[in-house]
Amino acid sequence: MSRTARLFQLMQVLRSPPQPKTAESMAQDLGVSARTVHRDIEALRGLGAVIDGEAGYGFTLIEDATLPPLGFTNDELEALVLGLREVELIGDPELAKAAGQALRKLKGRLPPRQSHRLAHAVLSATRFDRPAPPGIEVSQLRQATWDELVVALGYTDAKGAITTRRVSPLTILYMDRASMLIAWCHLRQDFRAFRLDRMQALTVTDESFRPNRVPLLRKALDGIRAESAKLAADRKER
Repeated sequence: MSRTARLFQLMQVLRSPPQPKTAESMAQDLGVSARTVHRDIEALRGLGAVIDGEAGYGFTLIEDATLPPLGFTNDELEALVLGLREVELIGDPELAKAAGQALRKLKGRLPPRQSHRLAHAVLSATRFDRPAPPGIEVSQLRQATWDELVVALGYTDAKGAITTRRVSPLTILYMDRASMLIAWCHLRQDFRAFRLDRMQALTVTDESFRPNRVPLLRKALDGIRAESAKLAADRKER
């Protein structure tokens, strides 16, 4: 097998799940030594592929230099326009602004025919009742969620009672009438949903809960799905 063919096959292996991939597993797939895989990884990096990882930890393909930077089907373009326009309507102010900027960047970088299609997309979005505006700077909350840092905040519940909470933020759900933070509440020692418009005085602490965000989020979403299924079953029985 030529080196060019081997590099091509290595890229195919890196693209396929699951990731990360160890040099030993890729060597077995390609019929070469792990040392050869390490050399080929460096060669691909030199050609522009962004590959994260190192020996002993496995490798993940982050950016594929062989794929065009922008290449969308017509349906993909319509989906992008619809999704970004929806974010303009329901996202917090910073996110809504970013969605508009993303649309303009797409229009400027697409080929003329697709740029015209984006500007005159068939699909659009509108909402007569937008979510209540947040009581905090949501960009800080999003960053704390990415960084897996505990946050402290003031919260007003549905009865008007005000409490101070320390929570591990897991995800933000933009819903029809209210945007919600799904988090692990340190006070209640359980998962809770907090409306962004009822929050105030957000403080990001230096207390990390890394690397637990993903497993906690998975467990929280499983609980939400189970509760939704139970409610749906109860409605059918009535």
